[in-house]
Amino acid sequence: MSAFYREKVLSVQHWTDTLFSFRATRDTGFRFQNGQFAMIGLEVDGRPLLRAYSMASANHEEELEFFSIKVQDGPLTSRLQKIKEGDTILVGRKATGTLITDNLIPGKRLMLLSTGTGLAPFASLIKDPEVYEQFESIVLVHGCRQVSELAYGEKLVANLREDELFGELLADKLIYYPTVTREPFRNRGRITDLINSEQIFNDIGQSPLNIETDRIMMCGSPAMLEELKAMFESRDFVEGSGNKPGHFVIEKAFVER
Repeated sequence: MSAFYREKVLSVQHWTDTLFSFRATRDTGFRFQNGQFAMIGLEVDGRPLLRAYSMASANHEEELEFFSIKVQDGPLTSRLQKIKEGDTILVGRKATGTLITDNLIPGKRLMLLSTGTGLAPFASLIKDPEVYEQFESIVLVHGCRQVSELAYGEKLVANLREDELFGELLADKLIYYPTVTREPFRNRGRITDLINSEQIFNDIGQSPLNIETDRIMMCGSPAMLEELKAMFESRDFVEGSGNKPGHFVIEKAFVER
């Protein structure tokens, strides 16, 4: 049996000159937990060319969705950004990853901190009804450089708010906080600074960071992850894993190529 599923591209949407998303068929045998990733890619010269990609679709959806950057000289993304409807992609049979709620100690508020395409696993998680049962509130933070880079996340949240199933759940529990660093916008600044200054909590009308009640998931640029990890550890938050749940978890398999 091949190590990969061969899936057909169903649609592609280009959000900016550096960001795109695409949907593909999903083999009925492919199982994953919301927040996990798989190796995906293309066959090039008869060999698989792969990178780790988080599923942006939820595990109850019939199709797969991925959110990707475009790197003009990137071995994979320089090719992947040119895919079109009907093309074939490879999807690894095994999903894995640390961004699952089992790796967190029970809490009351779940903070999902992302930059760029690090939003993808959280696109999956905010479509998981169980997450809304586990936490009293979910704060989805998405940091980008330019306002245009927020488009995928804004549409995702808007569609969920209008959804028959999720609309009611989200209304009471999900807070979406997009922030930009290089242009004027209603929320400005880096995620670390917004948490340290408590600006983000003032903006959303909630209490500041509290180790007793807050649980955190992070996905984004390596620099952002390193900075946030150091900040949380300085406040005695402990990193969780599959072996031992903690106050926060990090996804390190981030696509930059």
